[in-house]
Order: sequence, then structure tokens, then C-alpha cells
Amino acid sequence: MTADHDAVAKLVHAYAERLDEGDLDGVAELLRDATLRSDRRPEGRRGREDILRLYRDTVALYDGKPSTKHVTTNLVIEVTGDAATARSYFTVLQARPELPLQPVIAGRYHDRFSRTSGTWRFAERLILVDLVGDLRYHLKVAPPGDRTS
Repeated sequence: MTADHDAVAKLVHAYAERLDEGDLDGVAELLRDATLRSDRRPEGRRGREDILRLYRDTVALYDGKPSTKHVTTNLVIEVTGDAATARSYFTVLQARPELPLQPVIAGRYHDRFSRTSGTWRFAERLILVDLVGDLRYHLKVAPPGDRTS
């Protein structure tokens, strides 16, 4: 793995780690220069404050954490000069006293990155949702089209 591939992979994994720790400020910082979209919210969000507001408005926290583990797999990275793309799968596991350990959502990330002054940053994250389970304890509001709540 090249240094560029390693730097991009670290960004992909940092997103999961920060989200699972309830570090919504850290998630927003990672995505500050990016457009965040999903197949369920195609209008997209851009900029640190807009993305932070989205996460604060939607992710349920319990004592500061969402009680989740985002597992990111099948990471494929392609680097061309100062641009890179990555595709990966994600599975979100959650457990709460009222919810036994289970996968609550799974899908794919399609990411774009740019390098400026030697530093890699997210340029775009597209979240594609493939499977939806019980999101009642993960999200403050049900996503569009969700029938689990």
C-alpha cells in the first residue's frame, strides 16, 4: 500500500471511529470540505456547520455515544495525482439495553478525495443504503422511506 492509499484509508476509517465515539464535531471536521449525500437525501450537505447540524439532528446519542460500531470493509482505493476515489461497504452494529446486538443498517460508501498542500481531505461522500434494520435507537428521526419505526 502506498502512502497515498494509506492516508485515504485512514480518512475512511477515522469517519467510523469518530462517529462511534460520538465525536460529531470530529466527523464534521473530516467532512468540512466535502459534499455529503445519500440515496435517501440526494440534496446533499456541504460545509462543517451544515454537516454538524445534520448529525446532531439525526444521530441518537446515549451518554454521548450512539452505541454503534461501524464496520467498514471491501475498501478499494484509486489514486490519480492529487485526486482519489474509494468504494467500501459499511455495516452498522448496535446494542442497547432495549435492543440486542444486531446490524441496523448496511450499504456502501462512494468517496472522492483531494490533496491540497500534501494533505488528503474528503471531497465527497455518497452513502448508498442497501439494507435497513431497526433504526429506532440509532436515529432521532426515521429516514425517508423507512418503515421500521
